[in-house]
Amino acid sequence: MNMHTADAVTVEEGLAIQERQSRLDSEAATAIAMQNTLLTPRFYTTDFDVLDAIDVTPVRGDWDSLIAEMKADPNKGHFRKTADWDHVDWDGMEPALKKEFVDFLISSCTAEFSGCVLYKEMKRRGHNKDVAELFQLMARDEARHAGFINDALREAGIAVNLGFLTQKKKYTYFRPKFIYYATYLSEKIGYARYITIFRHLEKHPERRFHPIFKWFEEWCSDEFRHGEAFALLMKTDPALTRGVNVWWIKFFLTAVFATMHVRDHQRPVFHAALGVDTDWYGQEVFRKTSELSKQIFPITLDIDHPRWQKGLRQLQKASSEADTARRRGGYAGALAGAFAALRATLGFAMLYTIPAKRHTVPASTRLEPVY
Repeated sequence: MNMHTADAVTVEEGLAIQERQSRLDSEAATAIAMQNTLLTPRFYTTDFDVLDAIDVTPVRGDWDSLIAEMKADPNKGHFRKTADWDHVDWDGMEPALKKEFVDFLISSCTAEFSGCVLYKEMKRRGHNKDVAELFQLMARDEARHAGFINDALREAGIAVNLGFLTQKKKYTYFRPKFIYYATYLSEKIGYARYITIFRHLEKHPERRFHPIFKWFEEWCSDEFRHGEAFALLMKTDPALTRGVNVWWIKFFLTAVFATMHVRDHQRPVFHAALGVDTDWYGQEVFRKTSELSKQIFPITLDIDHPRWQKGLRQLQKASSEADTARRRGGYAGALAGAFAALRATLGFAMLYTIPAKRHTVPASTRLEPVY
């Protein structure tokens, strides 16, 4: 009997299924996933000994509750095509929309698999039962997500060779605390993005041009739980959200929000097809993510400040100029690229220097998805 990634109960099973399917995968899609730029998903590694030394005793009650919820596996079997999976006329899809949507799927698949690779490595290296169990469960979820996206891509005649990515894609080293900040935000902003699109399409089903959007509600529930896990990991060490680390938190908040803004504005046809104004969508996702992050971060960004949109637009323009410079090449391209980098640096500084909003972090960290 052929097993599906949706039914895999461990990350190892999910990856083995992906490996058997890799003969069908597209070199072009894999090449896109292999790219390493400021806007593309990266693969990370860290000091796993530090993670292995975490003591979850200060959050034991919430920790055991979350682990029990994840072990119950509420989404087992969910990430597979069912009768709700409508036929997709890929050949008849408007070319610009197809290009941007495929780019969205490849980027999403790479991002999901990036989490899977990181979490699986912690599980493999760790001896700390609590931490290894958590990362095993999160890796299982991310393998399912990546496999499901690849199933959708295969209908278009392409897919990402995830096994090849594991072996060949460049890994970026992050200190553990940076992994916490970046991954926590990645999971929570992923929840905010998916649920915002899902709720919008509930009201406007005529805009649902692909069936994968029907799966977003349960999908973002996994993202939400993963974010909860990283909030608890940070809660075990109060120093991670105090002192100089607050400046690092502000840096990652700014970087994650800005990256999302620039990347989304590179897909105008995709968002138009959904019937979503990209600026509205960005602000809505930022508001949700900011509200959620109050559970552990002592600050939120002031996204209503007059400099906020101005700084985002400057970063967006700098990204466009950098792309043009890369295509031009040669001395002129290098010079234009340097000016684009300077514009991007100034744009980021404009955002980073906006005074943050401070608040008191609640004693209880756990949240439930309410959007």
